[in-house]
Amino acid sequence: MRQRAAVLCGAAVIAAGAVTAVPAEAGAPHSASAPHLASTSQAAKPRWKKCGTADYPTLQCASLAVPLDHARPEGKRITLALSRVPHTADTYQGPLLVNPGGPGGSGLTLAGFVASSLPAEVAAQYDVIGFDPRGVGRSEPALNCLPGHFDPVRPDSLPVTPAVERANLARAKSFAGACGEKYADVLPYIDTVSTARDVDAIRRALGSARITYFGYSYGTYLGAVYAKLYPHRVRRLVLDSVVDPTDVWHDANLDQDHAFNDRHRAFLAWIAGHHATYGLGTDPERVEAAWYAMRTALAKKPAGGKVGAAELEDTFIPGGYYNGYWPYLAEAFAAYAHDETAGPLVEAYENFGAVDASGDNGYSVYTAVECRDAAWPRDWDAWRDDNWDVYEKAPFMTWNNAWYNAPCAFWPTDSRRPVDVTNHELPPALLFQATGDAATPYEGGVTVHRLLRGSSMVVEEGGGNHGITLSGNTCLDKHLAAYLADGTVPRGDGEADAVCPALPAPDPPQSKAASTSSRGSTLHGLLGFRG
Repeated sequence: MRQRAAVLCGAAVIAAGAVTAVPAEAGAPHSASAPHLASTSQAAKPRWKKCGTADYPTLQCASLAVPLDHARPEGKRITLALSRVPHTADTYQGPLLVNPGGPGGSGLTLAGFVASSLPAEVAAQYDVIGFDPRGVGRSEPALNCLPGHFDPVRPDSLPVTPAVERANLARAKSFAGACGEKYADVLPYIDTVSTARDVDAIRRALGSARITYFGYSYGTYLGAVYAKLYPHRVRRLVLDSVVDPTDVWHDANLDQDHAFNDRHRAFLAWIAGHHATYGLGTDPERVEAAWYAMRTALAKKPAGGKVGAAELEDTFIPGGYYNGYWPYLAEAFAAYAHDETAGPLVEAYENFGAVDASGDNGYSVYTAVECRDAAWPRDWDAWRDDNWDVYEKAPFMTWNNAWYNAPCAFWPTDSRRPVDVTNHELPPALLFQATGDAATPYEGGVTVHRLLRGSSMVVEEGGGNHGITLSGNTCLDKHLAAYLADGTVPRGDGEADAVCPALPAPDPPQSKAASTSSRGSTLHGLLGFRG
C-alpha cells in the first residue's frame, strides 16, 4: 500500500524526552483468545518533558524502551519516541493514540493536530498520544537504508527497453541489499505485528487498562491488527481511509494503480473544466494527451536538470490523495505545456515530489514493513507480467509504483503471513471512507466493516481525498466527535450507516500569491504520502 514517505508540508521537529525503561513482562506477546490482564502498574511511566511548537504549544515528549523481539522480552531493546497533549477536563476518558499511516509516518506532531482539531470539550477529556513507530523518526534505531535513493534524475519508470529495466532493477536490488547489510538484526522485527505489540507496551506504560485508537490509512491496518491481538484493551476504535486487510500488500498496490489512474483523470477533467485559467483545452482527453506529452518530453530532457519522467510522476501522485493540491499542480503543468517553462514544475517537484532525510527514513520503514508483513513474488517475471497488464488500463502510476515496491522482490528477510483481523470481541468501531479514495479504495472500508462485528461506517459520497476527518467536512467530524465523546455510532440499514456529501472541488486561485500560499491542508501535510 504505497504511501509517500516524504512529508509534503513540513511538520515541526520534536525533541524526544528522556528514555525510560519498561519491565521485561511488558513486551510479552498475548493472544486474542487469552488477553493479558495483569496489573498495568508494573510498567514504568514515561517521563514527559515540554516540547511544544508554535502550532502545538502544549505538546509534551517522552520515550519508551521496548523489546526488539517481543517473544524475547529479556533481549535487545529499542526506543520509541512519544508525544502527548494532556487532558484538561475533570472528566477523563483515558489515552487516545493516533497514527498517521505509512508505514513509516511520524505521529509526534499528529497528536497536536488531533487535539487542536477536535472540539475542545472532547479533546480535553483525553490524553492525545502520538508516537513514532519502531524504526521511524525520533525512535531509535531510525532506519535509513540508502540515503539519496530518490535523488534526481532517476531512470524512466517505464521500462520500454531492457537497459531501462536493468537500471531500475539495479536500484531496487541495491536498496534491498543496503537494508540487509545495515540492519540485519533489526529487519526481522520491523513489521505490523511487532508495532502492534509496541502499542500495547505504550498502553501499559501509560497505566491504562484500555485505549482509544485513531488511525489513518496504514494506521487503520495497524489498529485492526492491534484490536485482533488485544480486543479487550480497545475502548474505542476509529479507522479513517481503510486498508483492505485481505490483500496486503502486493495486490493492494496493484489495486491502487487503477484507483490512482481514475483519480488522475479526474484531476485532468478538472483542468479541462477551467480552461479559462489554464488554457489546456476543454476536452479532458486532450488535456490527458498534453500531460503524457509532457512526460515524454521530460524523459528526454529533465526540467531544470531535476524533473524527469519519474520525478514528474512523483510530483503529481499527491494530487491523487488530496484535491487541494490541484490548482498548484495545474499551474506547473500549464506553464510547462505552453512554453516549456521549467521553474514552476521544478518548484512543484521540490514541494511535492522530492524526498529529504525524513523521507529516506520513512521509505526505509515502508519497505521493511511491507516486505516483511506478507509475501511478494520473488520472480521478477511475475512482477513484469502483472505490471504490464495493469499498465494497459492504468498507465499513470503503475510502473512508478512497481519500482517503489520492487525491493520486496529481493528483500533479505522472509515474510510473515497477513493477520486475519476478523473480530467479534470489540466494542463498536467507527470507520470513515470516501467513495473515490485512491490510496485505500472504497472496497477496503466495506471489507473491514464486515470483518469487525458491530462496526459502523460513515461514507463520504463522491469524495476522493485520503484522510477525510478533521479536514473541513463538518458532517464527518460531527460523527467523529460524537463517538469520541460518548461512543455514539450511527446505525443504518445499508452498506453505509451514515452518508456525508463530499466537499466541493477547489477553485483555481485568484492570484499566483494565493496559489503558492495555500498548497494543502495541515492534516495532509502531517499524514505524508503514500498509503
